[in-house]
Order: sequence, then structure tokens, then C-alpha cells
Amino acid sequence: MLSIRGLNLWHGPVQALRDLDFDLAPGQVLAVLGRNGSGRSSLARALMGLLPCVGQIRWQGQELRGRPPHQIARLGFSYVPETRDAFTWLTVRDNLRLGAQGADCAARIAWVCESFPQLHARMNHPAGVLSGGEQQMLSLARALMGRPRVLIVDEPTEGLAPHLVQRVGDILQQQAREGVALVLMEQKLNLTAQLAQQVLLLGRGRAVFSGSVQQWQGQDALRRQWLDL
Repeated sequence: MLSIRGLNLWHGPVQALRDLDFDLAPGQVLAVLGRNGSGRSSLARALMGLLPCVGQIRWQGQELRGRPPHQIARLGFSYVPETRDAFTWLTVRDNLRLGAQGADCAARIAWVCESFPQLHARMNHPAGVLSGGEQQMLSLARALMGRPRVLIVDEPTEGLAPHLVQRVGDILQQQAREGVALVLMEQKLNLTAQLAQQVLLLGRGRAVFSGSVQQWQGQDALRRQWLDL
């Protein structure tokens, strides 16, 4: 169980997150929604130890707040940022190797070739020659190389063609079936209806809605007020 209690975060004098509480169990999918500037990316970075915060972030009873990112990654957390962050001068294959943890690197690369056919043909190309959508796929594939237990994805479908959006949704759904806890940061709701069991809507850093996806379906007024759709 991932348990967040009283999470607060500041960027200088500006408070980006205010008193957030939520829980996430293995295999569950949480969609974190909100406009740009709502605090979605700040929450993702705080969970990975990339931003200092106040409050409690506990994973299976261990306090994560204050730990460096590499220790959090070793506990099974993976993060796909909105900025993709591929190592453009390395090949696709070498980018994937950087995400591997353990001795099954070759097997995981074979899995990537099957799951991401767009990357299969590009394995020996520098990541810098990939399109924006292909780099997004590479960033996700690299995060999955290490068999994460918690996967945090910021805007997973940004820059992807519609048929690739469906493919990414299928891959993430399979990860959830295998017990991976997913935190999806979305603005346009491309995957929320397909994948999420729980929804957290952020507005100016606060939780303006928190509940099941079934409860979220009836929140038309909140959608109009807090989302640009």
C-alpha cells in the first residue's frame, strides 16, 4: 500500500500542493487530473523524491519522504516524466538497458520489441532521431524494463497518434493486472475512463475531488470548472 497523508509542497514562496491524502494498493490505478499548474507534475516528482515536501509518503510501512530518488527507485518505483528525458546520444537499446534492474535485461528487451513494435525497428538508432511520440514510447518502455511495483506516468499519451494511445492503454492495463500500482497524471483524460479505479482532481494544489471512477462520472460541474476539455 502506498499511503499519502498531509502532503504539502512549495516552489519558493508558492505552495504547489496542499494537504493531499490518498491510498493506492498494488494493481490499482489512480488518475490524477487537473489543468497545467494544478500540481500534477509536482506530486509525481515528490513521490520520486525529486522535490522536498512536508507530510507522509509511506510504501508498505516504510517512510519515503526525505529519501533520495535512487533509493526510491530501488524499492520498485519508476517515473515517466512529461518531458520524456531520453538520452538522445545513446541508442534505443542502450536507453532501455539503463532501465533494467537484475539479470533479465535481454528478456526484457525482447518483451519491449514485442510490446512496442515502433521501437523494435529503431533499436540501434540514436534516441535523438526518434519522433516525439516514439521518444514517449521509449521513456515508458525504459521505465518498465525494471519491472516496477509502482509506476508514475506524467501525460502518458502526450504526442501519440490515436492508435498508439490505445496501445499504451493496453500495456498499462496489463501492468495493473500483474499487480503494478499506477499513478497516471492526465489533463485530457485519454486513459482515465479506460484504466482508472480512483480519481484525484487537483485545483491549485488542493484535492477538489477524490473518489471512485464511478463517482467521477457524474461530476460535470467540476470538469467544467477545473479541466480544459
